[in-house]
Amino acid sequence: FLFLYFFFLNVSYTGYPLPNVALKGEATQSSTLSFATASKAIDGRRNSFYSDGFCSHTAKDETNPWWRVDLQRSFTITAVKVTNRGDCCAERLDGAEIRIGNSLENNGNNNPRCASISHINAGKTYTFQCDGGSMEGRFVNVFLPGQKKTLTLCEVEVYAAPQNGNQNPR
Repeated sequence: FLFLYFFFLNVSYTGYPLPNVALKGEATQSSTLSFATASKAIDGRRNSFYSDGFCSHTAKDETNPWWRVDLQRSFTITAVKVTNRGDCCAERLDGAEIRIGNSLENNGNNNPRCASISHINAGKTYTFQCDGGSMEGRFVNVFLPGQKKTLTLCEVEVYAAPQNGNQNPR
């Protein structure tokens, strides 16, 4: 039963559940408000209440804030799950872009766009699948274009297969 629970919790690839490779990544962001470091968004907890201490948060009213996870090597990414803040301010994430690639040009924000976040309800987790299926890359960014923006992420999960073929040999 437990296996089935985790199987359906993850996105599958050739019949196997894919791992959340963000958990072993290294996160950074354009700025940090108080204790809300970038790594809070890859701690494995979908707790969406900022005051509980499990969300990342950039400085308030920044221009083009961003958050990035370095997966340490390139993967074939099939889905990115984002958990929005639940206690307030859900609209702050509206218009953000998920970008995936291997370049650190412009802090990784110039990498190809996987998907745009039109809106995620407060405290909810939404799964984004890249336009055209999967994308390859080492860096996954959440980029929020515009002035006077604040970026808060309570969890970012990246489901991927190793770039060099089979994840589980038969």
